[in-house]
Amino acid sequence: MKFSSISSISVIILLFLSISNWFFEIKKWQTLVSSITEISFIEAKAQSLGALTASLWTPNRIGDYGAKALYFQASLRKKIMLLNLVGNSAQMGVTTGFGTVGLGYYVLHFYPEFNHKAIFIWLATFIAMGLLVISILRTKWFGGQKKTINRLFVFIKKISHKIILKVVLSALVRYLIFSLQFYYLLHLFGVDINFMVAMTTISSMYLLASIIPSILIFDVVVKGGIAVYLFGLIGVSEPVVLSVVTLIWILNFALPSVIGSYYMLRHKLPKTVS
Repeated sequence: MKFSSISSISVIILLFLSISNWFFEIKKWQTLVSSITEISFIEAKAQSLGALTASLWTPNRIGDYGAKALYFQASLRKKIMLLNLVGNSAQMGVTTGFGTVGLGYYVLHFYPEFNHKAIFIWLATFIAMGLLVISILRTKWFGGQKKTINRLFVFIKKISHKIILKVVLSALVRYLIFSLQFYYLLHLFGVDINFMVAMTTISSMYLLASIIPSILIFDVVVKGGIAVYLFGLIGVSEPVVLSVVTLIWILNFALPSVIGSYYMLRHKLPKTVS
């Protein structure tokens, strides 16, 4: 399919889905921050999109934490970073939940061939990291940090259940939006695929992509490689898959980051309270 064959209605639907995706991300952030201070939707939008731009060149969007914290007084920055962790964890939790079910269905029905050497290396790395964490937990340094860690858990427990529920629902709606957007793009490219098969493949792709460390600006490469393999097993051509993944990245990351760069240029650090 050529770009010229996409109707204006299709473009409007795609843009609407992208705007909706970011609307719920901004509302999720506004809801989280409301647990410690009130910010407007406009402020939440500037912080979310500005942080997106700042995180483009950092592994797994780590820069997002520091960028959002800079919008607040120094006394609130640690709490803001923790709230950001809660929000990202909620999104990751939804991705993991759907992805685990989807991947299980996909493996049982399409019997993908896995690279056993790569799996062995991944498991060995995972075990090594686990042993490293255990060794750190046994050190005196960690013992001295227990009070700090306990304070963090206390802070999380103080966030109301209503706010947590809203955050999880926003994460769920976002997940459904960009999954449906992916499916809609497949439809636009003329791919005749069962809805359930498509959604389980999409959820498997997002799960696998989320556990591979990558820089956001190269996220399209990671997702593209995984998507080509998974969709290839169900008969979708490589050019179509790569086109869909690229368009998803442009609509949901590249375009919002352009807007975010405007907010970054306008941002002034808050004055330190003496």
